[in-house]
Amino acid sequence: MLRIFRRLAVIKSALKPIPAARQCSSTAPLEYHSKPLTFSQVDMKVLLLPALKDNYMYLLIDEDTKECACVDPVEPEKVLSAVKKEGVKLTTVITTHHHLDHAGGNKELVEMARDLKLTVLGGDDRIDSLTRKVAHNDEFKVGKLNVRCLFTPCHTTGHICYFVTGDKGEDPAVFTGDTLFVAGCGRFFEGTPDQMKKALIDTLANLPAQTKVYCGHEYSIQNLKFALHVEPTNQDTLKKMAWAQAQRNKDQPTIPSTIEEEMKYNPFMRVKYVMKH
Repeated sequence: MLRIFRRLAVIKSALKPIPAARQCSSTAPLEYHSKPLTFSQVDMKVLLLPALKDNYMYLLIDEDTKECACVDPVEPEKVLSAVKKEGVKLTTVITTHHHLDHAGGNKELVEMARDLKLTVLGGDDRIDSLTRKVAHNDEFKVGKLNVRCLFTPCHTTGHICYFVTGDKGEDPAVFTGDTLFVAGCGRFFEGTPDQMKKALIDTLANLPAQTKVYCGHEYSIQNLKFALHVEPTNQDTLKKMAWAQAQRNKDQPTIPSTIEEEMKYNPFMRVKYVMKH
């Protein structure tokens, strides 16, 4: 299995990526690559905030206490504007990894919101303005929401995914940064294929099937093209591609997916099936 996983990674890295801007066919200019969206889940609300060329930031809001956390706030002004608009209290900065397109806004955000005395969480000492370093299975609260840290090294050695549940444990979410994308995974910048396999197959694939996956980039079209290269007759992948193309034609995000969906069309989550081809 690991040999196949390595081969998938090598083949995918050799393919020329498709710039995010080319995935959108709208002639109307956008300030960002996608339109912002809000997703209501049991006990929580997630605001998807497009940033930079193809990044996604998030506001995670506890609907009961109106406390919130921001995930990878690379554009602080946009985050604080959303916080003000929602009328919520920002308490926490959640950082998936140290790369500047994810953690590069931490210092400015902390300075801009100095009165809030924000807690900045992450799994790597290289993360700017870090106030608490977290490790695998560490837990913390955002209001009444429960957040569990999942150590997923490979893209970077200190990468953390964040699994979120409400009081009843229903309708969970996971913020995966650059470990798991829709139909793909992050590049192995600081790790090995074995580490990524463990992160995807042993850790994330074992989350509840209905867990919504909020990833760090809009890479879905190119990932689905690669998935079809690997499994050209996979009907789930074909349907997802048609849906994703329709979304991008309207400048809409293709986020979130679910763990169950990823098991149907993500070649890196489907290594056992890919081995049969």
